[in-house]
Amino acid sequence: MNEIKVAAIGLDTSHTAEFTKRFQDSACPKEDRVEGVRVISCMRFETPFQNKEGLDKRQKQLEEWGVLVTESFDEAVKGADALMLEINDAALHLEYFKKAALLGKPIYLDKPLADNAENGREILKIAAEKKLKVFSTSSLRYDSGLISASAKIPEPLFAHMYGPLGKAASGSSIVWYGVHAFEMLVRAMGKGAGKVSAVKTDSGAVITVQYSGKRRGVVELNEGAWVYGGDLRLNDKAEPFVVDSGKLYTNLCNKIAGFLKTGVSPVPLEDTMEVMALLDAAERASVSGKEIIL
Repeated sequence: MNEIKVAAIGLDTSHTAEFTKRFQDSACPKEDRVEGVRVISCMRFETPFQNKEGLDKRQKQLEEWGVLVTESFDEAVKGADALMLEINDAALHLEYFKKAALLGKPIYLDKPLADNAENGREILKIAAEKKLKVFSTSSLRYDSGLISASAKIPEPLFAHMYGPLGKAASGSSIVWYGVHAFEMLVRAMGKGAGKVSAVKTDSGAVITVQYSGKRRGVVELNEGAWVYGGDLRLNDKAEPFVVDSGKLYTNLCNKIAGFLKTGVSPVPLEDTMEVMALLDAAERASVSGKEIIL
C-alpha cells in the first residue's frame, strides 16, 4: 500500500514533530512507529505560542526527517493527500480550516476544535456543507486506563477527571489545555450535558457538569500538576485510573493513520463539538461566576 502523503499546517506545537517522528523517524522505537503515513511538508508561522527561535529548532528536526518546511500554504499542500492542522493557537483554527476545506481532502484538526463554541459550530457547518472527512480529538480519549474504566462502567452516574491547567500564551487556558480532561469526561459520560458551573481557586479551577437523571461530572484543572486521571462511579461501584502518558501520542497517531486510510473518523464531530461546548461554557462560567445553561 502506498504511503499517504500529509501536509502539516502549523509548527507552533510540539505535536508536529512528535507525530512526524512516529510516522517516519527510522530511529523511533519499533513499538511507537506508525506505518502508512508520511509527512511531506509543513507550513510554519509564528503565533504567541512559539517564536522564530523555537520554530527554527523544530524546522531543523523536520528537515532531517525529509519534510519540506515553508511559509507558503499553497506550497505546503502541493502533492498532499491529506492535511493535519497542528496549530496551538486555537484562535487560528477556523481561519486555516476554511483554507483547508477548499481542497476537499481529509483533515485531522488537532485539539481543541476551536477557540469558542461559535467558531466550533462554524467548522462543523463547513465540514457538513462540503462533505469533508474530518477527525478532531485529544490524545487523552485513548488512554488505556480510561478505556478500561469505561468498559467496566459504561454508564456512570458520576465521573471525576483531573489534569493540568497549562497557561495559554493567548486566549483561554481552560479551552487550550482543559480540553484534555474534558475529552476524558465526554468519552466516559457521552453527550447531553445540561448545566456547567465553575469555581476558580488559587491552584486552578473546578468545573461541575450536570446531566439529566442526576448524573454529574467534575473536572479538576490544576496549575503545575502534570498528572491526568480520574474515576467513574455508580452508587455501589468505582473504577479509578491514572493516565499512562507514555503511549498517548502513539495511540493517537494510530487513530490518525486509520482515519486517513479509511476516511472514517473514530470520533463523531458531534462528540468533538460536545467537548468544545463544555470548554466554552466552563470558560464563561469561570469568568462570570454564573451557571451556564447549554
